[in-house]
Amino acid sequence: MATSLAKINIHLIFHVKSTSVKVREGDLPRLFAYIGGIIRSLGTTVIEVGGMPDHVHILTTLPKMMAPADFVRTIKAESSKWLKTLAPHYASFAWQEGYGVFSVSPSLLNTVVRYIRRQAEHHCRRSFREEYKMFLEAYGIEYNERYAFED
Repeated sequence: MATSLAKINIHLIFHVKSTSVKVREGDLPRLFAYIGGIIRSLGTTVIEVGGMPDHVHILTTLPKMMAPADFVRTIKAESSKWLKTLAPHYASFAWQEGYGVFSVSPSLLNTVVRYIRRQAEHHCRRSFREEYKMFLEAYGIEYNERYAFED
């Protein structure tokens, strides 16, 4: 082939560090928009960004020339740096080191968009830990609870 072509849809989830302040509810829309800008600056498509004060869900395509770990590291570093400029409240803000990244079939994109948009509803019924475990189990990912949820 003369050129490399790829389109890999991913659902990315990461959490605020346990010793960090959470994102204020009123700042969430700005944070989600900023993360969308980071993703676009990396040359890929942002489909949906949402979440709760303690965690973020991102539905996007993976940049074809970037490893998932580098992609996530860039999003987390840039968004954390930006949050710290918003208010003194965020002086000690930090994301946890880990993350979950899950492939998404094109036929399920709308389902995942709806899921991300309904985070407040989901978390009335289940905690982040329960939600994350659900993803790990659905994708058949083996994990040790101690390391999956601790900083």
